[in-house]
Amino acid sequence: MFSQTNEYALRVITYLALHPEKPAKNADIAKTTLVPPGYLYKVLQTLDRAGLVRGQRGMHGGFILARPADQISVLDVISAVDPLPRVRLCPLHIDGHAVHLCSLHKRLDQAFARVEDAFAKSSISELLQESVNSMPLCDGECDRSAKGVGELVKAGKE
Repeated sequence: MFSQTNEYALRVITYLALHPEKPAKNADIAKTTLVPPGYLYKVLQTLDRAGLVRGQRGMHGGFILARPADQISVLDVISAVDPLPRVRLCPLHIDGHAVHLCSLHKRLDQAFARVEDAFAKSSISELLQESVNSMPLCDGECDRSAKGVGELVKAGKE
């Protein structure tokens, strides 16, 4: 149901949401998200064209979110790179089903509509706030206020 491109794009957006204060370099994004560097470029360009990220050139350049994470839904990301399929016409091209879907294809389309609705109501910032046991892209306990991914909670360790 979800393509590898969708998975990669969601990882990239999550990474950038965890680093809103400065542009992230491609190498850093690729290393943390495990998106192959060659494919990362394609994903970033697609997200840029969709208005979800913004690239900055130069020595202090990189990619940042084009708008706050609480204004980007999971559906925005998925729709930008590889939209969920919807069943508008009979996939078997049966003439009588062109206007009215059969019950099978109608239910499939309804299921995709419910998934779209759930993703439209889920912002990227909510995903990061809801992570109780583990946060996306963190290899241990991450401090929710940390500036970078993977920083361990230092409370009580000093």
